Amino acid sequence: QVQLVESGGGLVQPGGSLRLSCVASGGTFSLSVMAWYRQAPGKQRELVATIFADSRTTYRNSVKGRFTISRDNAKATVYLQMNSLKPEDTAVYYCNFAYNNWGQGTQVTVSS
Repeated sequence: QVQLVESGGGLVQPGGSLRLSCVASGGTFSLSVMAWYRQAPGKQRELVATIFADSRTTYRNSVKGRFTISRDNAKATVYLQMNSLKPEDTAVYYCNFAYNNWGQGTQVTVSS
């Protein structure tokens, strides 16, 4: 059974940075696609960034150039470096393992 533990969320001012981490256990991390999603209040969950087993990455347009997804297979960890944060980035951020497994979420609030 896959377990995912996210960390790194918090309150940050506009223009600031945060790095989210997600540690996975119970699965074959190095062979799995990993992703970050987010869900703002009253909105549907949306895909933010994906990293494949070959380290190829994709991003939603609104975060391109500001967010970077990366992975450390030795630590079974996926990261989301978020720079130049905007109030519209405020959401609960969820880690996803191989499409079907979810973390508990970590709150990111961008506000002055």
